[in-house]
Amino acid sequence: MTQHGNSQVGELLPMNTVFVSRNHAQRHKAQCHVHNGLDWSAYGPAELNKTDDYFHFLGKAAWRVKNVQGAIDTCLQAQAKLVVMGGDRLNIKRGFRFTWSRKIQFMGMVGGETKFAVMRRSRGLVFPVRWHEPFGLAAIESLYFGCPVFATPYGALPELIPAECGVLSNKQSELAYAIRHSSFDRETCHLHAVQHFNADKMADGYFKVYERLGRGEVLNTEQPCMSEPASPLPWLNNDH
Repeated sequence: MTQHGNSQVGELLPMNTVFVSRNHAQRHKAQCHVHNGLDWSAYGPAELNKTDDYFHFLGKAAWRVKNVQGAIDTCLQAQAKLVVMGGDRLNIKRGFRFTWSRKIQFMGMVGGETKFAVMRRSRGLVFPVRWHEPFGLAAIESLYFGCPVFATPYGALPELIPAECGVLSNKQSELAYAIRHSSFDRETCHLHAVQHFNADKMADGYFKVYERLGRGEVLNTEQPCMSEPASPLPWLNNDH
């Protein structure tokens, strides 16, 4: 089976479990993983030369581990506009939160062409998650549209985002500085997603897994089991 999420500590999984990143596997004391890949033909043109003056957040904002508040605070510190996809200005599901600043635009839950249109013109993804991302589809979707990623270095994100495609830090001040001052080549970001995280490459990875199973191999050396909680992880407002 493929495990897409983070398991509970102590939960035993089948010996032949496939994980969606190297880090995801290692945190389950396992080895077998296949990176997710997407069919980029369904996303339309990236339009890499067209950008507006805003960044974006993409994720289920009601989940505290996605840290939409951290994304908001970081952009306000950087004096940057932020479009939030996946949440509303007023949130009472996970404690009361109301965002006053008009620099922050909320679009609620969106998908398809509405989501793609925002990313095509965005200057980057702000993604300061406070858990170990098993993979991070929001990151590779954003990279496809030429958006560098400004995120925390947790879970699979270091596997997805090389230095030429973004900045990883758990310090708000460092991410804010990068948002304000860093410059990235949008075509480099786009090509990284297209070349490394496409559906054909994922399918080939699973085909090789099935070949191993057909030869009677076992995918992991011991029964996979999460060794420590996936969240919450530190999010610091300064460098101390």
